[in-house]
Amino acid sequence: MDGTDGADSVRDGMDDDLDDGAFDEHAGTAESAGIDADLLEEELRQAAAVLDPLPPALLQIAVDAYALHDLDTKVAELSFDSLVDALPVRGAEDPPRMLTFSAGEVTVDIEVTAHGLMGQLMPPQPARIEVLGGPQPGSSLTADDLGRFTGAAPPSGPFALRLRTAGDVVETEWLRT
Repeated sequence: MDGTDGADSVRDGMDDDLDDGAFDEHAGTAESAGIDADLLEEELRQAAAVLDPLPPALLQIAVDAYALHDLDTKVAELSFDSLVDALPVRGAEDPPRMLTFSAGEVTVDIEVTAHGLMGQLMPPQPARIEVLGGPQPGSSLTADDLGRFTGAAPPSGPFALRLRTAGDVVETEWLRT
């Protein structure tokens, strides 16, 4: 006896089990345990709704964000932020935050201070501007023929701007003040 006969017979037995389907690819799943996956998913959803409910304000923000989405909107990316890109000025107390957003050929320069916000569109053009800032409706501003606009109140918390020009809708990235 060379000691390999036992190992060969075990291997042969395993091969027979594989051929007979004894090792099912679904072993260890909900179906193999006799549980309906759709029923399990629904029960988990109900448990999550009871134990960790979605805050109503967050749900309203999500619904509003989806309702306001526009497939033709261009996203203006932040290309300059004075908090990150500018050199600090010695002795300056509460300097304004300067932001520049770009979307294609449209550029939006914004200055945010404690007294409000002002900006300009390039190329200069009239536009209607919404200051977005959470669940409440944002304030509405108007850019004149030179693309200039001002807002009396600074945005509080995260904000973005949605600009509607004659031909485009441009929305800036969201930022914190």
